[in-house]
Amino acid sequence: MGNAVHEKDLQLKYLKERLNMLLHMLDSLDPESADVEDIDRLIEVIDSLEMKYEQFKKTW
Repeated sequence: MGNAVHEKDLQLKYLKERLNMLLHMLDSLDPESADVEDIDRLIEVIDSLEMKYEQFKKTW
């Protein structure tokens, strides 16, 4: 996503945008046709979000 984010308000904005992206992915996913790759991608996004949260939390 570009440059490192160091200010708390920008970090929160980043996390909110990523959460919105995840929600959009979930909304657009058809449970009947989802395959393992779709689920793996969701897990990757969640793991990435958790990692960023933990990284940001250290500076708060």
